[in-house]
Amino acid sequence: MSFPTDLKYSKEHEWVRVSGNEAYIGISFFAQKELGDIVYVDVDCEGDTIEKDGIFGTVEAVKTVSDLYMPVGGEVLEINPKLQDAPDLVNSDPYGDGWMIKISMSDAAELDSLMDAAAYEAMVTGK
Repeated sequence: MSFPTDLKYSKEHEWVRVSGNEAYIGISFFAQKELGDIVYVDVDCEGDTIEKDGIFGTVEAVKTVSDLYMPVGGEVLEINPKLQDAPDLVNSDPYGDGWMIKISMSDAAELDSLMDAAAYEAMVTGK
């Protein structure tokens, strides 16, 4: 299992990659593995401002649908256009081409409430 150290993680299994005041958000390797084969990513919130812990979309796997939660609040600047035709990128490259949204963060201090890679790994593995 992969836990990139340059990311922050939420207890709902979303990750955040920060670049200045902007951030990319996706779901973790652990989350996509638990869900199984992703068949559809339903995110239609470009231009919306969503608070921390708000729902920004859903991800559909063969047997289940899960909500996607904002790990930090902000305005959605972009939705990953590749996921429209290739939702399986969330499975094959969850930390790269499988990102879901790009946001402008409302309050970078909210990052402090997220876990680093070691804390997230301990949460999901129990170690």
